[in-house]
Amino acid sequence: MDLTTVLGLVLGLVGLVGGYMWDGGHISSLIIPSAMLIVFGGTFGAVAISFPLSILAKIPKALDIAFKEVKRDPGATIDELVDMASIARREGVLALEQRAQEHTNPFLKDGLLMVVDGTDPELTRQILELEMDAIEHQVNNMSKVFEAGGGYAPTMGIIGTVMGLIHVLGNLDDPSSLGPAIAVAFTATLYGVMSANLVYLPIANKIKVRGKEMVSEMELMLEGILALQAGENPQLIKKKLNSFLHDKSTKKVVEEDVDNGAER
Repeated sequence: MDLTTVLGLVLGLVGLVGGYMWDGGHISSLIIPSAMLIVFGGTFGAVAISFPLSILAKIPKALDIAFKEVKRDPGATIDELVDMASIARREGVLALEQRAQEHTNPFLKDGLLMVVDGTDPELTRQILELEMDAIEHQVNNMSKVFEAGGGYAPTMGIIGTVMGLIHVLGNLDDPSSLGPAIAVAFTATLYGVMSANLVYLPIANKIKVRGKEMVSEMELMLEGILALQAGENPQLIKKKLNSFLHDKSTKKVVEEDVDNGAER
């Protein structure tokens, strides 16, 4: 579970509801089923109209990307690629066949198997880049679903408020009920704006960030696979792949390892 996503949602809700109650508001005043139906039902309907079923069916996967933390260790991936490059230089790429077939990462597995099969390097690059583009396109579509929800929700909230005010203006016989009725009407706007800025748009951004991490990891693997296939020096491969590390402290450690290896 990605704690930042969960904690962000919890902190956001606690901040909004807590601030409301701090000034004497009652939580029951925020729970209006009719407003919920208008805003969330209208938003889901608009999103469903906007996207084909093939994309909407991936919403569970998109939520999994947003809420599930995947441990990525680029340093370990670099070490693994360098180790395989060393084996390939000593024993040939065929020595990697068993290791490639048993690898758990499908992208790296496909690349290594193409190298073992003697696929042309340019064709290997094209195929793996197409896989990367497909993943990136899929993730972008997932994020667009939630971005659309973030765009429609505030509008649905305004529609709900206008509908509530129409109902209020149609029943002016009891002036004492106008205040509570108007408050109920504006709750729809609250639902729309709050859900857009606390749920839909943040989740869309988290999916985009996760997608960039996935693509960056695949780019690292791609360069490592092609360098391995070209028979480059393992230490030079390590130095090249080090450029993909964004953590400066990790990058420094790897550079020191490379320098020490060169000295030896």
